[in-house]
Amino acid sequence: MLDLTHSTTDEHASLQAAKQAAAGDDALLDAYSNAVISVTERVGPAVVRVETGPKVRNAHERGGLGSGIVISPDGLVLTNSHVVGSSRQIRLRDIEGIVTDARVLGVDADTDLALLRADGVRDLRYASLGNSKSLRRGQLVVAIGNPLGFESTVTAGVVSALGRSIRSVSGRTIEDVIQTDAALNPGNSGGPLVSSSAEVIGINTAIISGAQGICFAVASNTAQFVLSEIIRHGYVRRAYIGVSGQTAPIPRRHAVLAGVENKMGALVAQIEPDGPAARAGLLPGDVVIKLDGVDVNGVDDLIRALDRDRIDRTLEMDVLRMGRLRAIDIHPIERKASARQGPAP
Repeated sequence: MLDLTHSTTDEHASLQAAKQAAAGDDALLDAYSNAVISVTERVGPAVVRVETGPKVRNAHERGGLGSGIVISPDGLVLTNSHVVGSSRQIRLRDIEGIVTDARVLGVDADTDLALLRADGVRDLRYASLGNSKSLRRGQLVVAIGNPLGFESTVTAGVVSALGRSIRSVSGRTIEDVIQTDAALNPGNSGGPLVSSSAEVIGINTAIISGAQGICFAVASNTAQFVLSEIIRHGYVRRAYIGVSGQTAPIPRRHAVLAGVENKMGALVAQIEPDGPAARAGLLPGDVVIKLDGVDVNGVDDLIRALDRDRIDRTLEMDVLRMGRLRAIDIHPIERKASARQGPAP
């Protein structure tokens, strides 16, 4: 005779477990939805549409379109430098459709960031910049912007990776970039990447063409540095030595002869006449392997080392010349305004 009582008890227990699991899943989904909704309601009103070019365009005139984030009640707005370009006619459209003219306070193509100020307005809705160093892989993030002209679009995803490097429009590398799978499209550029605590932890900047869900944002700590430099100087101060070059391998026999471990270095191709490198005696064909005690394994390392702290200081540079190690004293200067958009160090 079959024991139907035991079978019924097992089925009941399984049914209860399934209901509890479903309830748990529903709770997780609700928590996720509530987090995205909360971020959107708190930060969304601070996101603006950035329009460049003349207000009235003819068939041959085209303007730019992107996003921006208001970061102070008196109208400071962060966006991408490639959104602003060289335009001086800029308009901001908020979530309520109100249009305000804006002016450019400063542009830094090296990090693809620009700082604007909305004209004649006060007490705007704004968002706060967070600490991007506290991010973790897998953390929930929300992107808000105007992709393809569709205003106030919200997408969500996670932090896919941290500490990435991508090439800026000026040719220099942007360091400490956040990779995310939050869907971005043209028009999202300059909009905020926001944490679940409603802090802006990145400025969306790039989409990899042909890839699925690989997008990047300039870290908020980088944005904070650029913001402070532009407010103080009108631009970001960087050191300059007057060379152009490329990353090149170091022949093994040269490395052994010189007693260095570098496999790559920064090969000097051209030198600006009467620039710091020329005055220091640097020659085309020299391979830079160290600057001020920092290893140089390519042009990007050399550019990275030439920061504002090395302006107007005499530094020791180690170079390989014809396979022999030489130490050269070099005195970097501040990059000129005409050179700030170029890739040369």
